[in-house]
Amino acid sequence: MRRNREGSKEMPATADSASERETSRRRFLKASSGLLAGTAISSTLSSQVGAQQGDKDSQTLERIERQSRDPQRRILLKGGTVISMDPKVGDFIKGDVLIEGKKIVDVSANINARAEVINASSMIVIPGFVDTHRHCWENQFRRVIPNADIAGYNDFRDHVAVFYKPEDMYAANLVSALGCIDSGVTCVMDWSHNSRTADLSDAAIQALFDSGVRAIHGYSAPADTGKWDHQHPQDLIRLKKKYFSSDNQLVTIAMATLAFYDGKASDIQFARKVGVRTTMDGLSGTYARVVEELEQSHLLGPDLTFIHCTAVSDAGWRLIADNGATVAMAPTSDMQIGLGPAIPPIQKALDFGIRPALSVDVECSLPTDFFTQMRVALYVQRSAAFNRKYKGEPNPPAPITMRDVLEFGTVQGARANGLLNKCGTLTPGKEADIVLIRADEINNMPMNNAIATVVSGADSRDVDTVIIGGKLMKFRGKLLGVDLEKIRRLVHQSRDGVLARSGHKFDDVTV
Repeated sequence: MRRNREGSKEMPATADSASERETSRRRFLKASSGLLAGTAISSTLSSQVGAQQGDKDSQTLERIERQSRDPQRRILLKGGTVISMDPKVGDFIKGDVLIEGKKIVDVSANINARAEVINASSMIVIPGFVDTHRHCWENQFRRVIPNADIAGYNDFRDHVAVFYKPEDMYAANLVSALGCIDSGVTCVMDWSHNSRTADLSDAAIQALFDSGVRAIHGYSAPADTGKWDHQHPQDLIRLKKKYFSSDNQLVTIAMATLAFYDGKASDIQFARKVGVRTTMDGLSGTYARVVEELEQSHLLGPDLTFIHCTAVSDAGWRLIADNGATVAMAPTSDMQIGLGPAIPPIQKALDFGIRPALSVDVECSLPTDFFTQMRVALYVQRSAAFNRKYKGEPNPPAPITMRDVLEFGTVQGARANGLLNKCGTLTPGKEADIVLIRADEINNMPMNNAIATVVSGADSRDVDTVIIGGKLMKFRGKLLGVDLEKIRRLVHQSRDGVLARSGHKFDDVTV
């Protein structure tokens, strides 16, 4: 026997009660069919509402584009959940961001201003992601060597690099930059270690300008020993004069040098004479004492960014911290292609008071998006912290938070690229590099924690709107002013041409 809610005994089920249950079942099914019909009607109404909103968006976009050359044009992002990443500005469950020209002029709970309004309701408004190290010139070969280790990557790079023409540099940098924009990366360090000729550098830089991304062209000597013009580092002077006479533009330049390059010390000295920052790749494997060697030559300083850092000693970490240099992690790269030791040293950086930045590195093996980098960084550090706790260490490190990781991907990226005065936070006075992420998609609804939704829930398909320097680059999920079919032809022709000239074969190009 069973008991009812009042606790009295119920009689066993009878034929009559079974009949009642069948009647109840039919009544439920009938009601359910009504709900389904209601859903269909609701979907129709929703489509009508969506169409109306689409018309409004189209009209808004048309007006914004007509005013694109007006330095006083205003755009108001209205009603989104705003994560400013600036503690002085704060965050808003429901807030607005006002843009005038290329700059943010206000971030607050409710802004009333004459402006073109972009409806940001059901969206999360964040600073654009900042990538501190991506070899853009390789990216017509996305995922061509997905299972390679570092030796396999070096073999690929060395075999194809010498067969690049300017149009190949252009195609790769353009598709890479557009991939950044599409996935919410508004600023990228283009680490260009295939600058074999002046023409190759020119093509790479032109693609960055044409894409509309904020970028730093990392001018480097070639990574391998193949044929080149030996114009490095002197060509940096020509490039700076030709393309970068002003710092008040989206694309700027830096010196890029490799930890295993014999001329790295002279590169740093030359960069300082020219007046640009230096980024150093390859602090891994056997290059454990590079930082100490630079200190002995009195070359450490806040204008240096060190990448990977998997082999840096404790003494080296202390020197980086004491000299105000910055660090760029490549979480997926270290682990997937085995830059030894292969665990990203996120906790080691934190132990020395260094807040690391993040980067994608090589798309020929790794993901394009920044959501993956944030998640891997989160899991690596938290796993290490918890393991140290479970081993009984007296003072294990605290696990990092979702906000920490978003900071690494925005604030610290801007700092490592030398652009924190321009981007990285939603701060009045900074340039408007802003991303709107949809929180009402099936993978994100219902939104219960905005930062966790960005870091742990969202992906590239949720990037609704991207603004760079106050200009709309992506709107309602679509890149603006991009002929995708033309881009497809460009990158396919480039990939096939380089492969034909090099004779290099990949067993798994199409599988």
